[in-house]
Amino acid sequence: MFPIRDHNPSGRTPYVVYLLMAANILIFLSYWGIMDDARLINRFFFDWAIIPARIEDGFRYDTLLTSMFLHGGFMHLAGNMLFLWIFGDNLEDEMGHVPFLLFYIASGLGAGLIHVFSAPDSVVPTVGASGAIAGVMGGYLLMFPKARVDILLILIVYFRVFSIPAFVMLGVWLGMQFLGSLSSDPDAGGVAYWAHTGGFAVGFVLCLPLWLRRGGAAYWNRTHGHPPHPERSVEIAYTRIPRTRRGPKGPWG
Repeated sequence: MFPIRDHNPSGRTPYVVYLLMAANILIFLSYWGIMDDARLINRFFFDWAIIPARIEDGFRYDTLLTSMFLHGGFMHLAGNMLFLWIFGDNLEDEMGHVPFLLFYIASGLGAGLIHVFSAPDSVVPTVGASGAIAGVMGGYLLMFPKARVDILLILIVYFRVFSIPAFVMLGVWLGMQFLGSLSSDPDAGGVAYWAHTGGFAVGFVLCLPLWLRRGGAAYWNRTHGHPPHPERSVEIAYTRIPRTRRGPKGPWG
């Protein structure tokens, strides 16, 4: 289950979202050529990824920033950019370009530190924009809890698009990350669940001053929990299995 779009385009061009997406994609392409060379890619991640034990010893705090622009593969990159594209534009519109950029970086740094605290002795390199994007999702939940988000559910041959409120989709996502945080071993590698959970919490908290300046609950009453722009008309086709149109019969039957 993953989101494919929301129903509220931003009121102005999200230049920072575009900039962040371009930076992540271009940086990934810059080391794409060494992805199949275990020695080179491990050395690259050793130099620029978060390694909690190293930070715990007081070294390479800069990797808290550099790791935010690195990804372990194409699907890792594509998933993160999809989430940033869907949830980032409205938040940038509400905050302004420069405040949104600072918010994004602060969320990523906070997520990285929480990951370090969760596994201070780990020597597993950690990369990805997920923590910063989780912060964007936390801010989106606070500001626009009832915005409509289309999600694609895929179960083997069954797939269907649903339109649900953001608080449902983001609440389920956060619950899954939190359960993963409790059940996973950070020292074993894999998904950095605490970075996701922590980044979400950091983004939510950092957005509280903006939400309060807008009026708090009164802001929700004015906007009905949606971004303050007209919804885009989206037609959803509910499909259980793929359908193909049968062409005219050939001479073989």
